[in-house]
Amino acid sequence: MCVESDGCEIEGCSSSDEVRTLSGSMSPGLKSNPDLHPCKPGQKFRAALLRCRSPAAAAGILSFGNVLNYMDRYTVAVFICSFMVAAPIFGYLGDRFNRKVILSCGIFFWSIVTLSSSFISKEYYWLFVLSRGLVGIGESSYSSISPTIIGDLFTNNSRTMMLSVFYLAIPLGSGLGYILGSSAKVAAGDWHWALRVSPLLGITAGTLILLFVPEPKRGSADQMGGRIKTRTSWLCDMKALAKNRSYVFSSLASAAVSFATGAFGMWIPLYLARAQVVQKTAEPCTKEICSSTDSLIFGAITCVTGLLGVVIGAATTRLCRQKTERADPLVCAVSMLGSAIFICLIFVVAKKSIVGAYVCIFIGETLLFLNWAITADILMFVVIPTRRATAVAFQSFTSHLLGDAGSPYLIGLISDALQQSYTTSALWRFLSLGYALMLCPFIIVLGGMFFLATALFFLDDRDKAEKQLSQLSRPPSSVKV
Repeated sequence: MCVESDGCEIEGCSSSDEVRTLSGSMSPGLKSNPDLHPCKPGQKFRAALLRCRSPAAAAGILSFGNVLNYMDRYTVAVFICSFMVAAPIFGYLGDRFNRKVILSCGIFFWSIVTLSSSFISKEYYWLFVLSRGLVGIGESSYSSISPTIIGDLFTNNSRTMMLSVFYLAIPLGSGLGYILGSSAKVAAGDWHWALRVSPLLGITAGTLILLFVPEPKRGSADQMGGRIKTRTSWLCDMKALAKNRSYVFSSLASAAVSFATGAFGMWIPLYLARAQVVQKTAEPCTKEICSSTDSLIFGAITCVTGLLGVVIGAATTRLCRQKTERADPLVCAVSMLGSAIFICLIFVVAKKSIVGAYVCIFIGETLLFLNWAITADILMFVVIPTRRATAVAFQSFTSHLLGDAGSPYLIGLISDALQQSYTTSALWRFLSLGYALMLCPFIIVLGGMFFLATALFFLDDRDKAEKQLSQLSRPPSSVKV
């Protein structure tokens, strides 16, 4: 029996050699084999396919799938509970089985279920809710596993850049989801059409993953030329993550971001519509399907600010790493605290100027979105490769549980409670929602404090992960028994 340095049992100690690298080349031992013979036509096709499986192509395909993931999520979002429940399960599977097969099955599953749900009539609303829950199960597989493949294909600044590309999909997909949902609803007079666009693209993405995304050995980028020959148990993984202070604090900070983005996505378009009513530049909407202008503008701003935020965050972190090794959590902390200031200003200027409110939203969201890719990179630094899928899954679980799973409902509850005395007043409906949304900047400040706490422990936890990775990569004879 092998024993890890922290007392955890290690499963599957073996010393088997690699046969093929990510580029498709064979190990030196196989090149000298006299039994090698020319490739048959089918083998030539397979060899050509392997040459197309470059890390950059894989990152691009996974990013495309993530765009579809978030686009579908924000078209009709009612599946967050099933997403949270399924994420830890896929985290466990992603650390132990073939990841790209799980990814492909997940994306095929959610595409088929999404398309099927678009044909469910309102008489079977319960069936629609169930189908959206099943979509959450499929999408949780993607969110939990995809970043770990990128983590095993790249390292250091290259990994930061590729994770940034991957997480560009969040604002891009989210914004496209808002735009698609509102546009399809208005154009067709039926919101079901919003669910009939992405499934075909999803099936395409799943096929591309199967064909062109490699399945890198866990830790192959961290241990150049080697592989991890041991694996810890799930119970050991959970204990280690609970003791990992950088992971815990960065996960809580991520939940603060999720809280704000979930509340904003649900309520900011309505808040701005009410602001225009107060300014007497628009009439109150009494129809079942109202104008989607505010949703379209907010969706476009979300796309642009997300793209800017992720790019600026990656560039800033890369520059700051030359000054301090704690750059990752410090950049996140500063951006969160700056974001809180501009988000507070939204509720100050919205009564007088919609343009001013949009400017504050633009700057506030850009600063808020700076930390998406950086948070994932922090996880890659402080968690060993064989438990990264579990770590990503539980970080998603925490972010949704403490964040966007409840924030829209909580903001609505506070707003309704404040409205009770003056329900017929347009001004008070506007103000009550603004007062409720003021909770968001306070949560964002709390998230910034969590990132500062992460900075305190980041270097120690990174060094521990590197030492543990080195031990897990040793031959069995050198591991203590």
